[in-house]
Amino acid sequence: MSRLPRRLLYGTLSLVTAVSVLVVSTPVGYGFSLFDILPNVIQVIQISSMSDRQEVALGRQINDRLVRDVRISNNRQVNNYVNAIGQRLVAVSSRANLPFTFQVVEDDNINAFATLGGFVYVNTGLIRRADNEAELAGVVAHEIAHVTERHVLARLRQAAIAEGVMNAAGINPDVLVNIAYELVINRPNSRSAEYEADEVGMQLLIAGNYAPVGMINFFERLLSGGGGLPQFLNTHPDTRNRVARLREILDPSRAAVGDGLDSNHYRQQIQSLI
Repeated sequence: MSRLPRRLLYGTLSLVTAVSVLVVSTPVGYGFSLFDILPNVIQVIQISSMSDRQEVALGRQINDRLVRDVRISNNRQVNNYVNAIGQRLVAVSSRANLPFTFQVVEDDNINAFATLGGFVYVNTGLIRRADNEAELAGVVAHEIAHVTERHVLARLRQAAIAEGVMNAAGINPDVLVNIAYELVINRPNSRSAEYEADEVGMQLLIAGNYAPVGMINFFERLLSGGGGLPQFLNTHPDTRNRVARLREILDPSRAAVGDGLDSNHYRQQIQSLI
């Protein structure tokens, strides 16, 4: 072999080694930080296919930053209530083994959002605005769907590439957390992701034996409430189109079949917030 081809071969092997840093697969278990289970750098192409354990660890790092900027409620009754609704829906989801974490945020704005690894947040303002458990469950189901369909992971990969934070070795986990935080707090999901989360969320409601009309009723009441759309809907696709799409896929004869339409029971559960 001549000297020049050999140099090219060695150079190619070195380059392949440099850009082929893989996210290491680890045993089942979730009690570790991001830096315990991820290498110093992460190849962007691996972000959208990271393991559940790695996703939960990244979600925990994002949560650690979020709780410095939002006020997590210490209302045990309401937290337990929201968690019970969430876990009931998770149990019938495609990622039932993921350890979802549901938290209530002390904020009067009508909003809810989800990050990686099953971390879901619901504002007290939204809980108060809902008229019954089926309506609240509709919102929670929508956020669970963002996690089960890995929407944030897909956006994270796209953002890392678009922002040019990659180099030959990969991306630093600190940078990854910062990008993910920015996505969750300040950038809306795509129209297609929101539509998919609506549809998957509706399926979760039905599978979890909640009256699926709750999701539609909540959207419609917010639309007719006056004073402009709340934060929960302002950054999303046109709500009227979303309602129309949901009505198309919902069997009218089954719309009110299921639990959660008792407004009095709901008010009893959230009495401490009223």
